[in-house]
Amino acid sequence: MSNEKTAIRTTYFSILGNIGLALIKGLAGFFGNSYALIADAIESTTDIFSSFLVLLGFKYAEKPPDENHPYGHGKIEPLVTFIVVAFLVTSATIIAYESIQHIQTPHKVPEPWTLIVLGGIIIWKEVSFQVVIRKSKQTQSSSLRADAWHHRSDAITSIMAFLGISIALLFGEGYETADDWAALLASAFILYNSYLIFRPALGEIMDEHQYDDLILEIRKKSSQVDGILGTEKCFIRKSGMRYHVDLHAIVDGKISVEKGHWIAHDLKDYLRKEIPNLGHVLIHIEPNEYTYK
Repeated sequence: MSNEKTAIRTTYFSILGNIGLALIKGLAGFFGNSYALIADAIESTTDIFSSFLVLLGFKYAEKPPDENHPYGHGKIEPLVTFIVVAFLVTSATIIAYESIQHIQTPHKVPEPWTLIVLGGIIIWKEVSFQVVIRKSKQTQSSSLRADAWHHRSDAITSIMAFLGISIALLFGEGYETADDWAALLASAFILYNSYLIFRPALGEIMDEHQYDDLILEIRKKSSQVDGILGTEKCFIRKSGMRYHVDLHAIVDGKISVEKGHWIAHDLKDYLRKEIPNLGHVLIHIEPNEYTYK
């Protein structure tokens, strides 16, 4: 299965899970007198919409290269990641505002059974995080990574809610707002993770150099091709789940232009065969006698 298909199937998994959890959290928070759970439901609702955006981004990125987009449509992915981050920041802001309002307003202690609900949610969201983050590494998708951290953020906010409700139930009167403080703390954690998701996506859209391991692999594989004496410059830029490569390869300066041309083709074909996530590979041939002035 292609990386694109894997990413789309993983996103459907996230959407279905978040729909179910948003309903469970919202109902449990309303009937269980817990704003921390309601805050969790708000975050899960924004996760549904952000996952739909990720899905649309993957669908668009699947379009093949055309005259106006010779490198394909993969750059839509970090742009979608920016929108997902905006959803995270918005949900964190709403949670923080509502938490402060609830802290200032007297209310009942949450129901004890809400802890059971939260325990199940924490387990499910951590499992979801592990599934999606593994797929994000497999596909090299920044959007899936953002979606995975939605799950981890959700698990953390649920842990905060669990602790807050436990404190409110344990200490009783005067500690009714403990779960509201927990929700406020969770909103700060969501904002921090928003930055961690945003920064790599920004580097991707700016073609920032951050692929040293892949460059080392390309140099190692290149040395295995007949006629390649070494490599010099190697530039990589990421578009969606593909890496486009500009590589300077060193060959014997006494060979014909035609032979150098076919060595470059052999190198390109070999790299794309050995490293499946490569997109366009541009090979520039350098004669071994060439020196820079």
